[in-house]
Amino acid sequence: MSDIIKRDIIIIGGGPIGIACALECKKREWDYLIIEKGALTNSLFNYPKNMTFFSTSEKLEIDAIPFISNNPKPNRDEALEYYRRVTTSNQLHINLYENVVSVEKTSESFKITTSKNHYSAKHVIICTGFYDIPKLLNVPGESLPKVTHYYKEAHNYSMQDVIVVGASNSAVDAALEIWRKGGRVTMVVRGDTIGERVKYWVRPDIINRIEEGSIKAYFNSEIAEIKPEKVIIKTQNGTMAIPNDFVVALTGYLPNFDLLADSGITVSDDGKRIPTYNSDTMETNVENLYLAGVICGGKETHKWFIENSRIHAKQITEHIETKMAQ
Repeated sequence: MSDIIKRDIIIIGGGPIGIACALECKKREWDYLIIEKGALTNSLFNYPKNMTFFSTSEKLEIDAIPFISNNPKPNRDEALEYYRRVTTSNQLHINLYENVVSVEKTSESFKITTSKNHYSAKHVIICTGFYDIPKLLNVPGESLPKVTHYYKEAHNYSMQDVIVVGASNSAVDAALEIWRKGGRVTMVVRGDTIGERVKYWVRPDIINRIEEGSIKAYFNSEIAEIKPEKVIIKTQNGTMAIPNDFVVALTGYLPNFDLLADSGITVSDDGKRIPTYNSDTMETNVENLYLAGVICGGKETHKWFIENSRIHAKQITEHIETKMAQ
């Protein structure tokens, strides 16, 4: 690793909210750097190829930079293009494929260690989202090659027996796409219905497919064990074995709580694991360490989105600006 690199502000996470924070820093001519462990907007990059956002394009805009899409609700590729253009046209400072290992508070600054460098910064903003750590089923066989916690596209599941676990937007989208590409789809759902937060134009579709028998669904059920050629599930009517080629377990994702804890940020102990921060300034219980975006919700990953957390960038930079003026 190189010698310590000094910056005024380190932004951890190169998603839309990290980009928004960088734009605010650039306006103020601060010496900032985004550090992103994957590709630019890595979470969006890992979304399904055909995903369509729930929101309209203007609600995904940052810093009032127009987001023009072909349809009222943009898709994944349009979002990638938009945030890439915003980043490159504004010449934002960003290091990609560099993983933050630790954030340590010193007497007057922070020491940030990554897979490539050592940094020192007066202020740190963590906006790492929640898409990198899947919620595991914790059942035997989950590590088999046929099991995935991410869904990209349907082609490879054509003519295969596929179990989709979950009933959220991602699970419903995957089930419908795989069925339309010729996969034999069975959904295993812990609750008694399809999720109420599923996109309003998609929810009737999946319900109709289930009711007509095109897609099988076992509600109030869960996987007990995954085997090479079948899956054992627990249902209201007892345990049963289902022939299976692939399991697509879309049961949700978690923030990087280890990074928060190692940084000294406290989280609630009520099961929601919500980090401690000031909702007006976004500053955590660690002075000069801020949170922005989805990570603010802890396990409540449905609470914050691009649409309602864009404002965090201004809240944070205005608070830092006030401190600098003192």
